[in-house]
Amino acid sequence: MEIKQQLRLSQQLVMTPQLQQAIKLLQMSRIELEALVREEMLENPVLEDSLEPAPRDREAAAVADGEQSTIDRQVAQDDRVAGEVGAETEKKADDIDWERYLENHSLQAPVPSFRRGNEDELPGYEQTLSSGDDLVDHVWWQVRMSELVEDEMRFAALVLGNLDDSGFLKMEGVPPEDVVPRLAEEAEIHPEDAEEVLEIIQRMDPIGVASRTLAECLHVQAEHLGMDELTLRIIDEHLESLEKKAYAQIAKELGVDVEEVYDVAQVIAELEPRPGRNFVSEEPRYIVPDVHVHRVGDDYFVVANDDGLPKLKISGFYRSAMAGDPKAKEYIQNKLRSAQWLIRSIDQRRKTIVKVTECIVDKQREFFDLGIEYLKPMILRDIAETVGMHESTISRVTSNKYVATPRGVFELKFFFNSAIKREGTKEDIASEAVKQAIKKIIADEDPQNPHSDQKIVEILADKEIVIARRTVAKYREMLGILSSSKRKKYF
Repeated sequence: MEIKQQLRLSQQLVMTPQLQQAIKLLQMSRIELEALVREEMLENPVLEDSLEPAPRDREAAAVADGEQSTIDRQVAQDDRVAGEVGAETEKKADDIDWERYLENHSLQAPVPSFRRGNEDELPGYEQTLSSGDDLVDHVWWQVRMSELVEDEMRFAALVLGNLDDSGFLKMEGVPPEDVVPRLAEEAEIHPEDAEEVLEIIQRMDPIGVASRTLAECLHVQAEHLGMDELTLRIIDEHLESLEKKAYAQIAKELGVDVEEVYDVAQVIAELEPRPGRNFVSEEPRYIVPDVHVHRVGDDYFVVANDDGLPKLKISGFYRSAMAGDPKAKEYIQNKLRSAQWLIRSIDQRRKTIVKVTECIVDKQREFFDLGIEYLKPMILRDIAETVGMHESTISRVTSNKYVATPRGVFELKFFFNSAIKREGTKEDIASEAVKQAIKKIIADEDPQNPHSDQKIVEILADKEIVIARRTVAKYREMLGILSSSKRKKYF
C-alpha cells in the first residue's frame, strides 16, 4: 500500500446556489413566495418595489406636476434596461458594469400610486387582532363563580387540564371509569365528592363538557333538557344500536313501537356530541390562485396572477456608494447579483407555471367546455413530455398551486387522475369523474331504499364504467358518504 496523487477527470452534477434557489421558488405556494419576497426586500437593500414611489423630491415633484413625458420615458427606459440586463446576465458576474446599470435606473421616475390619508390616525395592528374564547378559560370562569371549596377547586382544575379538543375528560392510557379516582387521589379529595364536582362541571356551559364517554355527554344534555325516560334508556343502553339505525331491534328489546324509537332517534340527533366544538379555533387556510384561465369566445387564455406580489426591480440609490468606497462596491455588487438572480428565478417560475397550465387546459379542454364528467385521465408524464420538462419539475409546479377557472378554483394536481377502463370502444374515464358519478347516483337514490355498493357497481356498469365493489366503497368514503345502512331513512 502506498499514498500517491492521481489526476482524474469525471463528470459530476453539482447544484449551484442559484439552481437551488430556483427549485425552491418553484415548489413554493403563492403565499410562501410573497412572504419570501418581502423578507428578501428587507434583507437586500438594492431590491425595491417598482410600484412604490422612491423618496426623491425631484421625481415626486415630476409626478405631482403630471409630467406624463417623464413617465413615458420611464416605460421606454425600463424596456431598454430590461434588454440590457437580459444580455448582461449571460456574461460572467465580474464583467457586469454595475455603475452603468445603476445610472440607467437613477433616471427613472416612480409610477404614480394611490396614497391613503394620514396613517398615524389609523389603529395599530395589535388593536385589530381578536382571539376566540378558550374552552378551559370559559369553564374555569364559571368554576370560580361557583361555591366550590379549595380542594374541590383543585380537583376542578385537574379536570379542566385533561379536556381534549372535543370537551371530553380523557387521560392517556387510563380507562374512562378510572379517570375520576386518579384525579381525586391527586387532588386529595374523596372520590364521591369528586363525582359530585364533576356533575357540577358537566352542567356548566357548554352542557356535557368534561364527560368521559359519548353516552354520558348525551345523557347530561338530555337530562338538562328534561327528556323522558325512554330517551335516557336508549342513550344509556342502546347507543351502539342507534348508531347502526337498528330501530326494529331497539323497539323489540324495549317493547315499544318502531315509530316511537325513530322519533327518539331524531331528538337525540339534535344533541351536541362534541361540546367543545365551538371553542376550537382552526387556523384558516387561504388560497390565492397563481394563474387565471379566462374564456374569450371559444378560446381559453392563461394569465399569471401578479396581484399582491411586489414588482421587484434594482434600486438606483447605491451608485454613489459604489464609486466612493471599494469595500462598499464589493458588498453592493454581491447584493446586486443576489437580487438579479431572485428576479430571474421569480420570472422563470411565473413562465413555467403559465406554460404548464396552458398545456393542462389544452389536454382537458372538454372539462372546461362541458364539466367534470368529461375530465380525462392524465399523469405527470403526459405534461412533462409535451412541455419538455422532467416529471419531478411538473410535480413541483403543480404542488400547492391553484388556478381560477370559469368552473371554479382548483389545485393544479386536481387535473391529474388515474384511468378507469370503460367497456367497448369508449375512451378511459378519469377517477375523479367516477367519484362524481357515484355522488350523483347516491344523490338521486330513494332515501328509504338507498343503493348498496354492489347496486352502484351495476348502475355504473350500465354506463360502461367497470369497477370493483371495494373501489366504490373507497371512493364513497373519500367523498364522506355513509354506507347504505346508515343512509337509510325509515319514515
